[in-house]
Amino acid sequence: MDALLPHHFLSVLIFFPIVACLPLFGLSEKHAKPYGVLVTALELALVVGLWVLFDKDTGVLQFEEFADLVKQAGINYHVGVDGISLILLVLTAFILFLLALYVSKHIKDMLICILLLEGILMGVFTSLNLIFFYVFWEVSLLPVLYMIGRYGVGPKVYSGLKFFLYTFLASLFMLLAILYYAHACSLALDTPFNFDLETFNSVMLPPKVRLWVFIAFFVGIAVKIPIFPFHNWLPYAYGNAPVVGSAVLSALLLKMGTYAMVRFLLPLFPNVILHYFLPLSVLALLMVLYGGLLASAQKEMKRLIAYSSMSHMGVALLGLYALNVEGVGGAVFTMFSHGLVSAGLFILVGVLLDRCNSSKIVAFKGVAHSMPAYAAFFMVLLLANVGMPLTSGFVGEFLSLLGFFKSSPFIAFLAGTTIILSAIYMLVLYKKVFYGAEPQGFYTLKKAKALSPLSCAEKSVLALLVAAVLFLGIYPKPLLAPIEQSVQVLLESLQGRINA
Repeated sequence: MDALLPHHFLSVLIFFPIVACLPLFGLSEKHAKPYGVLVTALELALVVGLWVLFDKDTGVLQFEEFADLVKQAGINYHVGVDGISLILLVLTAFILFLLALYVSKHIKDMLICILLLEGILMGVFTSLNLIFFYVFWEVSLLPVLYMIGRYGVGPKVYSGLKFFLYTFLASLFMLLAILYYAHACSLALDTPFNFDLETFNSVMLPPKVRLWVFIAFFVGIAVKIPIFPFHNWLPYAYGNAPVVGSAVLSALLLKMGTYAMVRFLLPLFPNVILHYFLPLSVLALLMVLYGGLLASAQKEMKRLIAYSSMSHMGVALLGLYALNVEGVGGAVFTMFSHGLVSAGLFILVGVLLDRCNSSKIVAFKGVAHSMPAYAAFFMVLLLANVGMPLTSGFVGEFLSLLGFFKSSPFIAFLAGTTIILSAIYMLVLYKKVFYGAEPQGFYTLKKAKALSPLSCAEKSVLALLVAAVLFLGIYPKPLLAPIEQSVQVLLESLQGRINA
């Protein structure tokens, strides 16, 4: 099998979209979209090829590549993929292909940002050297900052800078933790500096410093997710970003935080997570409840979906803290499912925003009369967001709560209220926007012209998202199989460190 595998498959995935975005600077708006869609489609085809070649019967790292960059400093180009990172590569390629197909305003600039983000995120989800990971982690902020600051609404520059400064400054704590851990490894192994994850996994920090290093890692990750109370940037960035920016933030950049927790925090600090299980679980529970309550109080659709994302990712965090196959596997599946659902919901809001220049709930009434197909797409993704059985949202959250129930039935029960809260605020939103009698008089004619039927591109994007949500809700095995294999390997290594 190894002889058949391309030696630089992951490098192609990382650098192809970054290089391919360069010709966009010289293309016109007219030719930019076909080119951008073609590049993202080719990247998606490459990821599908990776999926086909990937051995799903084992949870170990595959397609590894290694090259010295700054050997004296221990900075190496080291990438690899397991079942956990594989599905995030699929999610990234699929979502960014759909966003390239969907984008209709400021096409050239948006596609440049999309292609840059695609390569950067491929690097984030495959890096096994922590300095290399950190570089991709930080650089990912720049395209999103540009999208918000240049093409956002309201106080867009303030919103973009707030997002950037919060996440950048918090990530400096993570950099300090990485540097200290590498120093500790150098002393323990009597070797030069080495930032490879494998080296970090071979050394356990002394108990007196382990907590502080964990906190530094945790702060950098918590702001990115965001975990309560590190969420202050969220309503500004999500609410004032263009639709493509909001979709990228919720569907992909948020997953960088939960991925870093799976890849680094769990394997490096299982003892800290077990020792501080209750306070960590309470923070995740507050995400669930507080995010749901804030979503219920919103009068603007983008902010409602943003707080809903925060609430649902709290359930994924609880699954990670369970440290069992059901919980961690369910959390990883939730990351994929939530990426599909949140991207779809933001695109649906973008459809109304493009037509009526507003995403306020009170600005709409009786939309189902004018846009029945749109109403049907919205209902399916709404039910997936709620966690309705036979949708992908149910599978991940059920497994996460099932895994966590083994550790704390009471907190799992409280976290289950996210389903009730989601049903309340999402169905109330649907009732206000889609039902009710249409207004009479001149406003009716004006509104009817504005609420034109979905375009072919919009229907294609939404149909693909809905099909993926329903398929994975009915038959989740294609994703769960590689996830569970890799989670099993992860948990075996955790057990070794816990018992050490």
